[in-house]
Amino acid sequence: MAVKNLDVFLDRAEHLPPAPRILPQLLVKLAEPDTDTGEVVELIAYDPTLTAKALKFCNSAFYGLATPVDSLHDAVNRLGFQSIFILVASISGSHLVAAGRQEYGIDSTLLWKHSVVTALAAQGLARDRGDDETSAFTAGLLHDIGKLVLADALQEKYAELLQESADKQQSLLDAEEAFLGANHAEIAGRLLERWNFPPSLTAAVAWHHEPGKAQAHERLAACVFLADMVAHFLGHSFGHQPFSMRSHEEATRILGVSPADMPRYMTDTVSRFDMVDALCDLRM
Repeated sequence: MAVKNLDVFLDRAEHLPPAPRILPQLLVKLAEPDTDTGEVVELIAYDPTLTAKALKFCNSAFYGLATPVDSLHDAVNRLGFQSIFILVASISGSHLVAAGRQEYGIDSTLLWKHSVVTALAAQGLARDRGDDETSAFTAGLLHDIGKLVLADALQEKYAELLQESADKQQSLLDAEEAFLGANHAEIAGRLLERWNFPPSLTAAVAWHHEPGKAQAHERLAACVFLADMVAHFLGHSFGHQPFSMRSHEEATRILGVSPADMPRYMTDTVSRFDMVDALCDLRM
């Protein structure tokens, strides 16, 4: 990754959202086999919004528990590590995407829905293949955050680039490369590096349009690529992005997925969206 060039765009963006401090730490903790509930609670407890959301969600009709939960420790035990991570990632992600600027071509609601659907599809793909679900969910959720950076750095020019790409039916990635010499995926990867996310996640996000280039992290990148396709097939696209047949064949080969499997992942993603809907009050 050409760090120096990518930093130019990050440095020009004046309204970048604050780094989601808890999320990278929680990713590391959940990757450790001996992490216990107390360690997870200790991380989340510093954020009163997350604590309140966890308790509210655990006591909601979605779970239908007979006995109300009144402590964060009990909420983590009841929800489980995977659900509590999705809660934290979803809230953190919604705060990041809320920084979208409509006047610069970023519709926060559309980008957020696309991000959530991609995250859920990536998680499903990873789960079926025995890969890390939390990393896949996070990579899917944050894969397009580079578009926020470019919109903030370029302002009206990025809105024009988005519109021109759609009008000409040109890949947004190609339009960015032609105009900037860089693209939103690479910039997103660099931003996640700055925020201290693990190398696997930064590489997967940076190369989610060309998963083979993620090298040791190609499986995670392939998850995001195919999940991005699922989101587009479900009508939750953001930015004109024809999918390269070469990259599609590469991603299916890397993960061992058949094109015939894709409808199942679409159905699974729609059904699981209800949980994130309960967290963030979204509707498909």
